[in-house]
Amino acid sequence: MKAEFWIERWQNGQIGFHQEAFNAHLQNYWPALGLPAEACVFVPLCGKTLDLLWLRSQGHSVLAVEISELAVAAFFRENDLQAQITQEEHFSRWQCAGIDILCGDFFDLQAADVGICDALYDRASLVALPAAMRRQYVRHLQKTMPQQKPHLLVALSYDQNVIDGPPFSVEEAEVRELYAAFKGIKKVFSEDVISGSPHLQKKGLQHLQETVYCLQG
Repeated sequence: MKAEFWIERWQNGQIGFHQEAFNAHLQNYWPALGLPAEACVFVPLCGKTLDLLWLRSQGHSVLAVEISELAVAAFFRENDLQAQITQEEHFSRWQCAGIDILCGDFFDLQAADVGICDALYDRASLVALPAAMRRQYVRHLQKTMPQQKPHLLVALSYDQNVIDGPPFSVEEAEVRELYAAFKGIKKVFSEDVISGSPHLQKKGLQHLQETVYCLQG
């Protein structure tokens, strides 16, 4: 899956993955990571998520990355934030009020870009990628954040013989394999949420398991 796929999704308004409120799992389980308020949080493949604002409201500085300039511009515009934009080698950096978004390809990130971060929040990154790219994604995270910083990870699992992603199905066994370098992988929430997705039920999907993991290095 190439970057152009997501750029086109934003251009065509195909952004059903975007949530118009703070994510409930973030609010409920973020404290379990035990981070100080001054911690810096990395949010990959962020879109225009309002969760950046929630993290900032907790005192955290936020560094995010997003491929679509439309999404980045929309985040600042829709939240009445005036971004300062500077050009770097691989990214344009949009900054305002303790939130930095690097507009460009996640796989161009270097350790120097995210080395300041103390934790990671992933609601829609891992599940946005097909299996081969998920491995590449985690390898690149380990390269740029080699100290296994705490993660809050939200994953989905379902029968991909019925429908295909994105979002893709990521089973617990795969999560544990991909993040095996972490000393602690704790499942803090798991529930069948298919009742909240009638459009998927119409396509024949009977189960949609949403699972939240806390990863500690």
